[in-house]
Amino acid sequence: MNFEFATTTRIVFGRGKLASVGDIASEFGKSALIVTGKSLNRLGPLREQLNKAEIASTIYSIDGEPKIQHIRDGVERAKSGQCASVIAFGGGSPIDCGKAISAMLTNPGDVLDYLEVIGKGQKLTQQAAPFIAIPTTSGTGAEVTKNAVLNSPTHRVKASLRSVWMLPRVAIVDPELTVGLPKEITATTGMDALTQLIEPYTCCRTNPLTDAICRDGIPRAAGSLKRAFEYGDDIDAREQMAMASLFGGLALANSGLGAVHGVAAPIGGMFDAPHGAVCAALLPHVMSANCRALQERFSESEALGRYREISCWLVGNDTATVKDGLAKVQELAAELEIPKLGSFGIKESDVPVIVEKAGAASSMKANPLPLTEDELTQILTAAV
Repeated sequence: MNFEFATTTRIVFGRGKLASVGDIASEFGKSALIVTGKSLNRLGPLREQLNKAEIASTIYSIDGEPKIQHIRDGVERAKSGQCASVIAFGGGSPIDCGKAISAMLTNPGDVLDYLEVIGKGQKLTQQAAPFIAIPTTSGTGAEVTKNAVLNSPTHRVKASLRSVWMLPRVAIVDPELTVGLPKEITATTGMDALTQLIEPYTCCRTNPLTDAICRDGIPRAAGSLKRAFEYGDDIDAREQMAMASLFGGLALANSGLGAVHGVAAPIGGMFDAPHGAVCAALLPHVMSANCRALQERFSESEALGRYREISCWLVGNDTATVKDGLAKVQELAAELEIPKLGSFGIKESDVPVIVEKAGAASSMKANPLPLTEDELTQILTAAV
C-alpha cells in the first residue's frame, strides 16, 4: 500500500466559476499569456474578467495538438509580453501547451533537453511559472496532471514533458464552458474521460485513493455522456461529465493507464488523429482483449473482478456480467457515432508498425497484463 498522490495546488469547480479568474490571476502578477486553440471567439468572458482585474493579456493560439515548436514560440511570446503567468483556456491541447510553456519559462535550455524518449530526458530543476488551467472540454483531465504530451513531426511520435514542478497552481473547472460543444467533440472527449477512469481502475498500479475516485467517476460518465451528446445544453449532464473528466485526470496521474493509451500514443505521432477520437475507437476492443486474456491466463485476477464492477456501473444493473459490460461499451460507441480509425487514414498495413511502437509506450506498462503482439494486432485490426 505504498503510493504517492500529487495534483494541482487548488481546484475551483462549479458553474460560473470562470468569474473567479481575475482575482485568482491577480495573485500571480498583472500580465498573463493566454494559450488557447484556433477559435478565439470564446475568449470574450475570460478577457473581460482579466480586464476587470487590470491584468494585461497576450494571446497565443495553436492549431491542433501541441508540437515542440509551439513551446519554443510560446515562450518567446510570453517573454516579449513580459507575462508573469500562463493561463490555458481550451481542451487538452492548449492546456498541455500552456503547461510546457510555463515550465520552459523558468528552466534553462531547450524543451528537448527535458523531453522523454526523443529528448535528453533531463529533470526540471525549477518550478514552472504560475499556471492556471481552464478546460473547455470534458475529456483529458490535463488540468490536474503533471505532464504535457508534445508531438514531434520530425520523429513522428508523441513524447511527454513530465515533472511535479509542472502541476498547475490552479484549475478552474466551470461546466458552463462545455455547454454547446459540438456533438463530435462531446463524444470523443467524453469517451476519453471514461477511458481515463476505466484504465486507472484496472491497471497494475492501482491504489486506494485513485480507486475511490474511479468508483465515483465511472458511474457519473456512464450515466451522463449519452445525454450530454444528445442534449448539448443540458447543464446537469455537462456538470457530471466535467466532474468525471476531472476525476479521470486525478486517477491517471497517480495510478496509471493501459493499452488504450499505449496504442494511442504512436497513432497520435504517426497520423493527424485527435487523441480523444483514437482512444474512443480503441476502448471497446482493448477492454474485450484484456478481459479475454485475463480469463485465459489469470482467471483469479483482481482486475477481472474490477471489469465486472465496471460492467455493473455501465449497464446500471448490479447483476451485469463482463459480457454485458463489453456489449454496453460497444453500444455506447455506436450511439456516439465514434469513427473507425480508418477515417484518419490508418490502414491495416500500418498495424505492424503501430504494434511495434506501442510495445514501448509508457502507458502499456500499466496494463493489467502484458498483451501479445497478436492480441494488439487484433485490437487494431478491429478498430481500423
